[in-house]
Amino acid sequence: MDLPASCDVTILGAGPAGSSAAALLHQAGFSTVVLEKQQFPRFVIGESLLPRCMDLLGEANLLEAAKSRNYIIKRGALFLRGSERCDFNFAFQHTKGWEWTWQVPRADFDKTLADAVAQRGVPIAYQHEVVGIDFAGAPTVTFADAAGRRGTIRSRFVIDASGYGRVLPRLLALESPSDFPQRKAVFAHLRGDKRKPGPDENRIWIACLPSGAWIWIIPFSDGLTSFGVVGGVEAFESYPPAAADCLRAVIADPNFARLHQAEFEFEPRTIAGYACTVSRLHGEGFCLVGNATEFLDPVFSSGVTLALESANRAAKTLIRQLRGEAVDWESDYASYMKRGIDVFRTYVTRWYDGTLPRIFFAPNAKEPVKRMICSVLAGYVWDESNPFVAQHQRKVAQVARLVS
Repeated sequence: MDLPASCDVTILGAGPAGSSAAALLHQAGFSTVVLEKQQFPRFVIGESLLPRCMDLLGEANLLEAAKSRNYIIKRGALFLRGSERCDFNFAFQHTKGWEWTWQVPRADFDKTLADAVAQRGVPIAYQHEVVGIDFAGAPTVTFADAAGRRGTIRSRFVIDASGYGRVLPRLLALESPSDFPQRKAVFAHLRGDKRKPGPDENRIWIACLPSGAWIWIIPFSDGLTSFGVVGGVEAFESYPPAAADCLRAVIADPNFARLHQAEFEFEPRTIAGYACTVSRLHGEGFCLVGNATEFLDPVFSSGVTLALESANRAAKTLIRQLRGEAVDWESDYASYMKRGIDVFRTYVTRWYDGTLPRIFFAPNAKEPVKRMICSVLAGYVWDESNPFVAQHQRKVAQVARLVS
């Protein structure tokens, strides 16, 4: 691909965050080039969206492209613990927002968004690896294509949406140790999920296991089902060490009879120590969005939501800057993102210490409380009219005491 020698913005990564930022910048009239190390479609987890994603896809004018793929509609989430169940329906939540979203095979979803952006005239260069960057003067990105040929692009600004590639955190020494405990996920796609017709057929299932681990079951419209087990090191001690054997041992549970005859679509994989963070989200001539900033945990499917939210917020801040307005990246972007991330951090922490399961499976759960928590699970973690957002730590602890 012949790339321009210069542009207004260079975006590193063509995933949902990169595509969304590119779409918004293009709509505002700024020239953008996207550099992507991999070739799409490519496999990645993070397959269950939250309703907040729909607002953000709509603002980037990417909703129609995603709708054309006929993904399974997700109207809520079902939490299980043995015979106990807790059902959250997005139609019954505190925040006025979307009442549904999708469950998406990410290889298809990410390529769909990237293709929609490319069709608008934004160059997306696949198999172009960033090997260096110089912020002296106008930012200059050096890349190598699939054949090893090097080139450069000068731009007014760089957005790092490289996800787990974390290009700028590595090149600029921005990586910081996460204060989250180290956990791992073992996962695969399954063929042969015997889904029982009815209200639970297309839901995401999140089930607590006696070992202290938890599982996800995410059905897709193409007949495949995503299945994974997540937990700390101690939670895996009762399972065989090999990934495939581990998943088979979990699937053998009578509660997951729908999966007993399922076969692996690919050899199961493991990701360990996935929690990560950075020392700062922006600097002179650049910002970080999506998983290039921070990743917490897969339990509440916050990854794509935070990726799209950060891309949306960063793009809007940058558009103002490129138009000559005064912006404060710390307050306009970093502090805003931190507020939402901190809400999710509380809920992830309280999931693993048993506080949230105690609330979810309490026999005396109050409907108004459930609605407010449902809005958090829907991704509306910036709605401070919701006490479970504005006072997330205190309210979760308070309710846990009341239901004990």
